[in-house]
Amino acid sequence: MSNAIVIIPTYNEKENVERMIRKVFSLGMTFHILIVDDNSPDGTRSIVKSLQQEFNQLFLLEREGKQGLGTAYIAGFKWCLQKEYEYIFEMDCDFSHNPEDLINLYQACVSTPADMVIGSRYVNGVNVVNWPMSRVILSYYASMYVRIITGMSIRDTTSGFACYNKKVLQKLNLDAIKFKGYAFQIEMKFKTWRAGFKLKEVSIIFTDRQEGQSKMSGGIIKEALFGVLELKIKSLLGILKI
Repeated sequence: MSNAIVIIPTYNEKENVERMIRKVFSLGMTFHILIVDDNSPDGTRSIVKSLQQEFNQLFLLEREGKQGLGTAYIAGFKWCLQKEYEYIFEMDCDFSHNPEDLINLYQACVSTPADMVIGSRYVNGVNVVNWPMSRVILSYYASMYVRIITGMSIRDTTSGFACYNKKVLQKLNLDAIKFKGYAFQIEMKFKTWRAGFKLKEVSIIFTDRQEGQSKMSGGIIKEALFGVLELKIKSLLGILKI
């Protein structure tokens, strides 16, 4: 039984999901995987089910319809807490996050007094591959904007690659997590920080997806922009549900 599990939300990831699963299971330490699939019409779910015949450490949480990244992770967190995993990861399926970095995040979470370890693109310069300069600038300055508004010292506030000690997820009111897109990542970090937990960043190299379609949209960006202000205002007013 592994004490670490990787939550991977999927929606139309048939080009990536099998390669990702096999890569994680080939690493030098044992991770379990929970795929949270939002009824992908491209057959992602069927691929995962076929691989479950080969890997008994692969689990599938099936949801009906596309409900958003944030709700997928919340459902995954609750599932993992019920199974009593000690270290719970979040990671994209498209190989923008290098699976080999899972070991670095795990070791940082175990060996240092950190309750949440973040795979950071910006803790040591800008480590992004294959993004157009416009998107690099947008992402970098978005994280700066979040730092200024919230007061957090985290360099990569929108990172979706992280390891949580289970005590963080046990403490937070997961039903009070509001946002669904990239603002979800900011909200989780902000509430973890406000709850008094220690956050640590580990440098990673982020590589833009080679297969499948990006889920980025204008609505997601808008949610993040105004969501940060909402989080800070509620925090100042003492009405933020943590």
